[in-house]
Amino acid sequence: MDIQEIKQLIKIVEKSDIDELELEEEGRKIRISKNSKSAAGASPINGMPNPVFYQPQMPPPAAIASEASAPSTPAAPAAPDVDKYLEVRSPMVGTFYRSPAPDADPYVEVGDTVSAGDTVCIIEAMKLMNEIETEVTGRIAKIMVENAQPVEFNQVLFLIEK
Repeated sequence: MDIQEIKQLIKIVEKSDIDELELEEEGRKIRISKNSKSAAGASPINGMPNPVFYQPQMPPPAAIASEASAPSTPAAPAAPDVDKYLEVRSPMVGTFYRSPAPDADPYVEVGDTVSAGDTVCIIEAMKLMNEIETEVTGRIAKIMVENAQPVEFNQVLFLIEK
């Protein structure tokens, strides 16, 4: 099964009422499941090649830091512009790598401008290196994960300023 077939299966599962799909072909298994309240340890979507973008539910980290350092006063702080950022989330469980090799430069740094289709990181899952590409154009505002750290499905990896 190639990556294009896996992408098609993911799209089918996302658009259907199916909560989970498991296939075995030539001794290889793939399991695709929607984000649900399943039992702990359940294996979420593996093999999904592109990240999912969501609007942040919380204010960006810079706004949180400024609120934390501000003195306690009864006046309410100004609401941050949450429409300003897009979150790049992990499409799978695995290990996050910022560069293609240990001695190579990172794909992106804070302040870099990215275009749709640019590779921003790699997630290693089941000994496969999956290049994660952005689907939007913008500026990297924050890298949320340290290099070589484990990531969970749907964990925020980057904040991209529109």
